[in-house]
Amino acid sequence: MLQEILNDVGIAVFAASGALLGVRKDFDLWGIVTVGALTGVGGGILRDVMLGITPPSSIENWLPIVIAAATSVVVFFFHPAFAQLRRSVLLFDAVGMGVFATSGAAIAVDHQVSAFAATLVGLLTAVGGGILRDVLANEIPLLLQPADLYAVPALLGAAVVALGGGQTSVPIWIWLVAGTIVATGLRVLGLIFGWRLPTAPAGVRRRRREA
Repeated sequence: MLQEILNDVGIAVFAASGALLGVRKDFDLWGIVTVGALTGVGGGILRDVMLGITPPSSIENWLPIVIAAATSVVVFFFHPAFAQLRRSVLLFDAVGMGVFATSGAAIAVDHQVSAFAATLVGLLTAVGGGILRDVLANEIPLLLQPADLYAVPALLGAAVVALGGGQTSVPIWIWLVAGTIVATGLRVLGLIFGWRLPTAPAGVRRRRREA
């Protein structure tokens, strides 16, 4: 039950991030709802396609689409308030990312794939919606930009579930909680302390541009 609630919160937060980008790009209502909905459920659809679940649960079940679309409509009308709640949105986004990464890995484990595959499925569940959002808005995907830690926490959280849930007799829900704490905690610490992965030295980048 708790996982379902957190999953719905994650869908809403991801949808809000997509809708806010649509507002910034001056999309109309349909465009904002489309980007928001795909951001909210895109990761789950990608997960199900990779695992051969057809039709994807986000399409088979009406609730995820409704949550994402309704959130996008709210953002359309009240986007200035969302801009002022940026810190709260980032916190919920961190929780949603952790839940999506670990739940994606857990579903992959249930389908008896390898731990490596389950980890990648969890990662793509967490970042898939954001990639769709950025591609639709003609942006360089945030995943590829030198931004705050995001993919790495998702990868580690998914790995906790894939390795623990698939290789031990400990109940899967314990690994779900542990993986979500790892992913969300690392993401929040990265936001607080400004942690980033290293980029290429300036001299190397300059020589490549001149080549």
